[in-house]
Amino acid sequence: MTASIPGPVPTESGETSLPPEFYRLAVVLLTGVLAVVFDTTIVSVAVRALAGDLHTTVATIQWVTTGYLLALGVAVPLSGWLVDRLGGKRVWVLSLSIFLIGSLASSLAQNAPMLISSRLVQGIGGGLMLPVMQTLLVRAAGGRSLGKATSLIALPAMLGPILGPVIGGLIVENWSWRWVFWVNIPFCLAGLLLAWRLMPTETGNRTQRLDLIGLALLSPAIVALLYGLSQIGAVGGFGDGSVVVPLVIGIALLTSFVSYALRATAPLVDLRLFTVSSFASSTVLMFLSGFVLYGALLVMPLYFQDIRGQSPLHTGLLLAPQGIGILASRGLAGSLTDRIGSRWVVFVGLLLAAAGTVPFAHADTGTGTNQWLVMAALVVRGFGLGGVTLPLFATAYLGLDRTQIADASIITRAAQQIGGSFGSAVLVLVLANQLTHHPADHINAYQTTFWFTIAFTLAAILLALRLPTRTPAKATRLPAAKAAGASTR
Repeated sequence: MTASIPGPVPTESGETSLPPEFYRLAVVLLTGVLAVVFDTTIVSVAVRALAGDLHTTVATIQWVTTGYLLALGVAVPLSGWLVDRLGGKRVWVLSLSIFLIGSLASSLAQNAPMLISSRLVQGIGGGLMLPVMQTLLVRAAGGRSLGKATSLIALPAMLGPILGPVIGGLIVENWSWRWVFWVNIPFCLAGLLLAWRLMPTETGNRTQRLDLIGLALLSPAIVALLYGLSQIGAVGGFGDGSVVVPLVIGIALLTSFVSYALRATAPLVDLRLFTVSSFASSTVLMFLSGFVLYGALLVMPLYFQDIRGQSPLHTGLLLAPQGIGILASRGLAGSLTDRIGSRWVVFVGLLLAAAGTVPFAHADTGTGTNQWLVMAALVVRGFGLGGVTLPLFATAYLGLDRTQIADASIITRAAQQIGGSFGSAVLVLVLANQLTHHPADHINAYQTTFWFTIAFTLAAILLALRLPTRTPAKATRLPAAKAAGASTR
């Protein structure tokens, strides 16, 4: 990576205030990234409407989501090199422009292939935007109050579960599906205007070379893993060739990348970050959070519609309390992480997330389970999830030098994405198997699936005990070979 001056190192108390330029940059970046967050949650609600209007099957139209996910997997590993070579502002404007073009093309698509192709463009833009946003904001924080900083960085991900399903339900029930993509355009235009006016222009290192070998191994590895995981629900298990083949290829490519990256002078992504205990623990927990957060987010809407007979709009409104709980915990989780470290914040957060899921493991059609109890449980669950997500992001950057931040952003984003896909696939498989073996008892199928969610949540608690209880007092330095070869990345 480009050699640069390390930012201030966090103090043990983490009380150093964030600089004004951090907040200015946060407004710029969060405005643009809201388009990506809302787009992901809204499109998932509109899949059936898209299939009907474009006269195709749900299996085909699922590529609107799968194709986006795969394009994102290609783009994420490139983000660090692009920021170093072109500078943060140029990469941000480029990625936001790509996402805007993809949104416009999606809104004008006349058939399924056109829409899927447009979503691939969107995925490239979105795949660059998310890790670039993390990198630029953590660098701007300069090591100060990372708990508070990540509470702002994670804000779009918190708003998505609240507003996305509601907006998606409104669009599906009242307007054309094209509004699913038109709603992105104001955010993109506002984000581009703010970036042009307010973002500082950085001088990139134009001599920095791309690690083509690393890219040829890592991007296809992520794509193969995401594709294999996305097929599990469609074929009903891990044994089908459409699942086994891409997963084997993905694991083989990822293993090859790990072997290569540990020997390379300037790899595409520096895996030596895993020698930092706090980074390794938080990254693994981000992967496991896929079961706790993303898997349950997929199953809960199905429960409300299949068991309780709710419409897409009412389902979105019923899920909103979980997002409200996440928002409510944002400030407290950030400040506690700065003061006492992440271990006990995450520990309690996971316990609350498990407790908030228990009512769903006992829930029925609604005649015996009060709807207000279910909504209250979602608030508790959301509050707990906020106490997990924010500290993990903050801990991943603790003690890292400024030059390590881009690599950390790529790794954490990939871990979260693959973990989310894996968690979703496993829980959908559990649900599908239960429905197959007990076709007349849908309630028991969902209850069993939610018990699996609780079990995965409790298992993650054990790893949470490896998280730090206080902020490291000094940055972690990579071997000199990394710096010496930085210009050849």
